[in-house]
Amino acid sequence: MFIKNDTITLRCAEPEDAEQIYRWENDRDIWRVSGTHTPYSRFQIEQFLLDNNDIAAQKQLRLMIDLTESGTTIGCIDIYDYDAFNSRAGLGILIDKAYRQQGYAKAALALCVEYLFHNLLLHQVYCSIDESNTESQQLFLGQGFELVGRRKDWIKTIEGYLDVLEYQKLG
Repeated sequence: MFIKNDTITLRCAEPEDAEQIYRWENDRDIWRVSGTHTPYSRFQIEQFLLDNNDIAAQKQLRLMIDLTESGTTIGCIDIYDYDAFNSRAGLGILIDKAYRQQGYAKAALALCVEYLFHNLLLHQVYCSIDESNTESQQLFLGQGFELVGRRKDWIKTIEGYLDVLEYQKLG
């Protein structure tokens, strides 16, 4: 599957992406954002990738974000909690540190949301963002997501607890 524009191409994650995903998933700096608490093995990631092509069966899908011109992989979007009956899914996005602040997340998110509303015919998409992640908050607000709630003291950190903000976009 390819979804693309002049800047960004979204494609299904392939087994060849395992090393890149392994690096991102084991980056402790983003564990709080991803809800990860322990490292992943290459084997676990390879097994995940072997089953990453059927959103209906797995209820999730990882799309890799490539630069259209060069084919360089710069990040990924996770579609999770896919619920065909209620026509909704959650979204999470990661852009590699070297490619942040260049508009790629905005372009990738716009493409993904368009795909979810126009191809999967979802009614709504949502995301959860911790209160300290203002860049992600601005990204989703800029794509028409609306702040719809707050989960108090939701994420435990060394410094204490953080609230999580809930965002939603209706199609």
